[in-house]
Amino acid sequence: MPLTRAQPAAGTEDTGAVAPAVDLVLGASACCLACVFTNPLEHYRGFVASIAAVARADGLSGLQKGLAASLLYQGLMNSVRFYCYSLACQAGLTQQPGGTVVAGAVAGALGAFVGSPAYLVKTQLQAQTVAEMAVGHQHHHQSVLGAMETIWRQQGLAGLWRGVGGAVPRVMVGSAAQLATFASAKAWVQERQWLPEDSWLVALAGGMISSVAVVAVMTPFDVVSTRLYNQPVDGAGRGRLYRGLADCLVKIWRQEGPPALYKGLGPAYLRLGPHTILSMLFWDELRKLAR
Repeated sequence: MPLTRAQPAAGTEDTGAVAPAVDLVLGASACCLACVFTNPLEHYRGFVASIAAVARADGLSGLQKGLAASLLYQGLMNSVRFYCYSLACQAGLTQQPGGTVVAGAVAGALGAFVGSPAYLVKTQLQAQTVAEMAVGHQHHHQSVLGAMETIWRQQGLAGLWRGVGGAVPRVMVGSAAQLATFASAKAWVQERQWLPEDSWLVALAGGMISSVAVVAVMTPFDVVSTRLYNQPVDGAGRGRLYRGLADCLVKIWRQEGPPALYKGLGPAYLRLGPHTILSMLFWDELRKLAR
């Protein structure tokens, strides 16, 4: 089934049945709840060995390092994203050819911009660890508010949006892929009648299919975005390693080769895939309750 086929945003019911303001709350809640389960997977590129290494270095609490910043980011970004997407559905944009993709991309771009300061802090907090485990530049923040205060004091307001040029394309392509494929995948599963129509397993299956598309398109942007956010800066707040999205992409391509943009694809799925699956499942179920 083509992604441009007119489909409701979450199954066979009309998205208009849930008001955009309600979707703002439900989308943010679903993604924050998913974040609680998947945050331990965000720290390093390995999986079992990395989880064990983090636990040894930072204690069990280290597995939830950066959770407050992650929840802040998920709440800000996804409240805007789902609100804008729901508005687009209400206006009939998603019933047009390619409308679901466009609506998902625009909603993702706006959400990424609003949530960028929280993503910056999240990235820096999760990169912090003891010296023998350190990967990349270490910023030594003590808390979310402390990190924002430090960035504000040293780099000004613009410093809180440093790296946004990498975050917006990242979330744009991820949001477009996630929302479009989830709607189409759910409809496809329901047409096959493998599962009861109103079962939560339909949303689970749709989320699993969607997660593959999300990871495929987001991984290169994830690599770039992480490097932009976590690089050291000079006195003027400019990155010492990369000037922006294009510069980072070119340097990775030239110095490390194209495969570097998909470096750690397996672990990337273990970080991004479960969050997509749980977010879409929780969102779909919460919307059923809201109706």
